[in-house]
Amino acid sequence: MAHRPKRTFRTRRADSSDSDGAEEPSAEPREPAKLAAPSPEEEDPPPGGGRAEAAERPLRGRSPRGRGRVWASSRRPRADRGSGVPESRTVDLSTDKEYGTHHASESVDDQSSSSDNSSSLDEEFSSLAITNEETSEESQEDENQDIWEQQQMKKAVKITEGRDIDLSHNSEFQTVKKFDTSISFSPVNLEIIKKQLNTRLTLLQDTHRSHLREYEKYIEDVKSSENAVQNLENSSNQALSFKFYKSMKIYVENLIDCLNEKIINIQEIESSMHALLLKQAMTFMQRRQDELKHESTYLQQLSRKAETSANESLAIDENTQRILEELESRRARRRQARALSENCDHQEGTSSDDELSSVDMIDFQKSQGDILQDHKKIFEDVHDDFCNVRNILLKFQQWREKFPNSYYKAFIGFCIPKLLNPLIRVQLIDWNPLKFDSIGLKQMSWFISIEEFMDNSVEDSEKEDSSDKKILSTVINKTIIPQLTDFVEFIWDPLSTSQTTSLITHCRMILEEHSTCESEVSKGKQDLLKSIVSRMKKAIEDDVFIPLYPKSAVENKASPQSKFQERQFWSALKLFRNILLWNGLLPDDTLRELGLDKLLNRYLLIALLNAMPGPEVVKKCNQITAYLPEKWFANSAMRTSIPQLENFIQFLLQSAYTLSKSEFRDKVKEIILILVKIRAMNQAESFIEEYHLDHLKSVINEV
Repeated sequence: MAHRPKRTFRTRRADSSDSDGAEEPSAEPREPAKLAAPSPEEEDPPPGGGRAEAAERPLRGRSPRGRGRVWASSRRPRADRGSGVPESRTVDLSTDKEYGTHHASESVDDQSSSSDNSSSLDEEFSSLAITNEETSEESQEDENQDIWEQQQMKKAVKITEGRDIDLSHNSEFQTVKKFDTSISFSPVNLEIIKKQLNTRLTLLQDTHRSHLREYEKYIEDVKSSENAVQNLENSSNQALSFKFYKSMKIYVENLIDCLNEKIINIQEIESSMHALLLKQAMTFMQRRQDELKHESTYLQQLSRKAETSANESLAIDENTQRILEELESRRARRRQARALSENCDHQEGTSSDDELSSVDMIDFQKSQGDILQDHKKIFEDVHDDFCNVRNILLKFQQWREKFPNSYYKAFIGFCIPKLLNPLIRVQLIDWNPLKFDSIGLKQMSWFISIEEFMDNSVEDSEKEDSSDKKILSTVINKTIIPQLTDFVEFIWDPLSTSQTTSLITHCRMILEEHSTCESEVSKGKQDLLKSIVSRMKKAIEDDVFIPLYPKSAVENKASPQSKFQERQFWSALKLFRNILLWNGLLPDDTLRELGLDKLLNRYLLIALLNAMPGPEVVKKCNQITAYLPEKWFANSAMRTSIPQLENFIQFLLQSAYTLSKSEFRDKVKEIILILVKIRAMNQAESFIEEYHLDHLKSVINEV
């Protein structure tokens, strides 16, 4: 290993060009030396010139941060270079301890080696004619420094190359594997190799096909995406469509929120109004039944008293007396009202008797007014776009006109009835289908708006069978029919002709003109019809009562018994009429069962059989025949009437025979006309032939 030449550090001479700018006193005065010509090696500083400074690094003080900058000259200036500013370099002092220790030890070794080399170098340069000892020593020291640095650089290069060779050799050595001769392998032939290759080929083919399918799918997806992008780019109204759909979505959400919030109030007000009407209806029915019971009891007692002793007074309790007085007072007021209106054809017992006392009427009107006030407040804080049926339908009509495809695909026609249900129910709170002056459904604003909405959809010929055509029928089926069913079950009085007529008017419009599709079975319609039949059966059982009194009690038409019997007969006959008014809405079999079997044959005929034959009986028979539906006898080929009228026909024949032998024989012709009207042709002809009433044959021939 080459030793670094020893460097001598001498006190520098004061020089104006020194970077320190301070004078250093010399140890002893010297004469200025003559400078020898610089050698070529001294033209430029050696490549490793910084090592002289590195040797001094351990001797330098460290900066507070561990690293610092130190200004130092790399080489002493020579006399022949002039008085220019010497070259200076910046040296970084590393804080690495190992680095400093390494260089410190290296500097010690270098100093020791440089001492040995210094003597040989001195001998080498002894032949020179050196005029100045200091100058020659410095130049020689610089040359030795350059040589030493070059040697160190060559050694570093050789060491690095050696390490690279060792690393590559180790890596190659590690990759070498020893072949274990003890391992035995199965014999290999061409068939095995071929089989393995085929297996491998099959797997690759399957993988290829799978990748091919994925590739085709990706191609299709790309094409589909490109088409979608193209369509979106070509659509100039996409922004408007999005804006419309967004606004429609917000509108529907707000509408649903509004209805969900109000539905509770709607139900409460509905219940209050129905409860009020139910209370009123129950008051009328209960009063009628109580009055019927007390009056019947009183007349029975009166009849027994007349049979036993006419001198004894009849004891009546105060409650019965009060009820009978109130009943007679109302009858008197109605007679007075009919007299003023010149209605002389009225029969006692056909009045509905639904007058309220002044106190009850005031209470009813007050309660009804309070409910209607609450009814007006339901949507007072809601904009018309969310509570007006017409405005709501206009919103959906805009959707149908602008984007019909999405409108019909969303089945809006099926959703509209559900949205309108609460709003229509609000308008029906003040609607009473049993009042003769109640507004018809066709005149209601919601009905007109729905019809207009449906009529506008007719223009779309491609959507003739769209759900918009069923909006009105669905609303009637889901909203109106349930309302009517409640009125029929709890409020309707079948004995009231005015209520029945008004109810039939609304039901006929609903069930005939705006019925659901023929293929669709309407459960609501069936429930309504069942409720009507059930309510009429109950009225027959609870409200029909025709008492039978001895002939001595009823011969006098002014007797209380005779008047009571007459009123009850005409009341039952009114119910008979009201039942048959449902002709066309209820099946014929149902009407015949209710009107003919349960009412005519069981009650009316019994009363007629116990009555004295005469003009009054003929009048009642004519009235019964007038109420029978004409379509039951429309077939001109009929010679025999319907079976349910057989008992009535026999009573007519018996009455005709009795009248033919009395002073009222002219009434026989009216009875023959009744038989002809109900198509009892055979019975009428047989009667005429049997009793030789040839003058009545013309009546049959005229028909």
